[in-house]
Amino acid sequence: MISSRARGGPVAEIPVDLDRTSAIPLAVQLADAFRAAAGSGVLRAGDRLPSTRSLASSLRVSRTVTAAAYEQLHAEGWIVGRHGSGTFVTTSPPGAAQRGEPSARPPERDRPQLDMTPGAPWVHGLDRAAWRRAWRVAADAPPLVRPQRAGLPDYRAAIVEHLLRHRGLSVRRSDEHSSPVEAVLATAGSTAAVAELASSVFRPGDRVAVEDPGYQRAVGAFRAAGIEVVPAPVDTEGLLVEEIPDGVRAVYCSPAHQYPLGGRLPAERRVALIRLARQRDFLVIEDDYDGELRFDVAPLPLLAVLGPDVVVHLGTTSKILTPTLGTGWMVAPRRVLDAVQNYRDLGGSGPPAAGQRVFVELARHGDLGRHLRRMRRELASRRLRVVRALGERGIEVLGDEAGAHVVIPLTSVEAEQRVAAEAAEAGLLIDGLARHYQQTPLRFGVPLGYAACSTSELDRALPMIVDLFVREQARTGG
Repeated sequence: MISSRARGGPVAEIPVDLDRTSAIPLAVQLADAFRAAAGSGVLRAGDRLPSTRSLASSLRVSRTVTAAAYEQLHAEGWIVGRHGSGTFVTTSPPGAAQRGEPSARPPERDRPQLDMTPGAPWVHGLDRAAWRRAWRVAADAPPLVRPQRAGLPDYRAAIVEHLLRHRGLSVRRSDEHSSPVEAVLATAGSTAAVAELASSVFRPGDRVAVEDPGYQRAVGAFRAAGIEVVPAPVDTEGLLVEEIPDGVRAVYCSPAHQYPLGGRLPAERRVALIRLARQRDFLVIEDDYDGELRFDVAPLPLLAVLGPDVVVHLGTTSKILTPTLGTGWMVAPRRVLDAVQNYRDLGGSGPPAAGQRVFVELARHGDLGRHLRRMRRELASRRLRVVRALGERGIEVLGDEAGAHVVIPLTSVEAEQRVAAEAAEAGLLIDGLARHYQQTPLRFGVPLGYAACSTSELDRALPMIVDLFVREQARTGG
């Protein structure tokens, strides 16, 4: 137990039980303990926390541990430092009653919401010591004299190694005189890469097919460049190749873990897609946004392995590490890379170097690989807990054993809206499936993310989520 003295109030006892045998870093455990204390009402807004030094002494841990925990809590907005006064709790999570205050819910705009939408990484598991070390080393690099518009050579080499180790893609030389590194461009992320492709490879009025339902930011990036976006139907296994519209210049898809339905494109459809791309002379844009996160079996071969001549492979660090880095990569045929590079040269654009340098350091010391292994174990465990909790109440869940979200089906857009409104009242932010369609929605439900929250937050949220869907099931009789 540690004590925290509120301003003018009594001493609050905060239970902290650090497991030194756990694979979860002590700083992450400590931050989770503070969140749990706030959730149970032990902590309230305005409570003053011990200094990192005194807390480290009472817990018998390094001050680095307590400082990292406070840094994370501060970044999330849970605590604030006041010069000359100390560190204070700024708020309590949804559903936590304030001691000595009415239990009525405050207005929704004043209540923090636990984000259960898809598309977020598991940042709680990042090794903060490795994270800080990578940034320090990156900062020691000399400033660039001129921008590296293709990306830093060390970063592109690290991506070549990453793709081979974690995605089974052996980046090929475009000719006998070039290096595999030259087949890779650094990007500022998947959406930025789509925007560059739309402006450099295609022309206004060209038609590009995008999965429907699919990633709406990709749709927006294409349309912003004057591209006509047409829907490419999908089912629970992914893209329906035989229903790809005629006359398209490209097809955008997410075969490893279809977004948002969560299916894995079967091998026969992958082969059929590459064959069709060659027959009709269109590009396949493969968004491998979380392909490293497979829990059950080894992933199927990337489309870039099956058809390097027609596939533009996109990856990002946003889902496997953090959006903080603002980095990604593109592996593509030479003609595509040249078009993107020319576009960057003419416009003076290019990906920022800082995040690339941090990625290089994380990969060089093995921290990236260790994080991915921890992440797969953690997210596999979380997915199992979510699926079991819902399944025990007879609630269906869609999606492969991969990634960081599942889909809970509903019967209508009105059902989506009801569940979302009730979730907001409970302090949960959730998504609806209908908004991911370009045309009339054919499926309804909630793509539920389980990576952004901490373990303790998931423990608190899961019973509420189950209750929401049980009530909706009772309404509809489904």
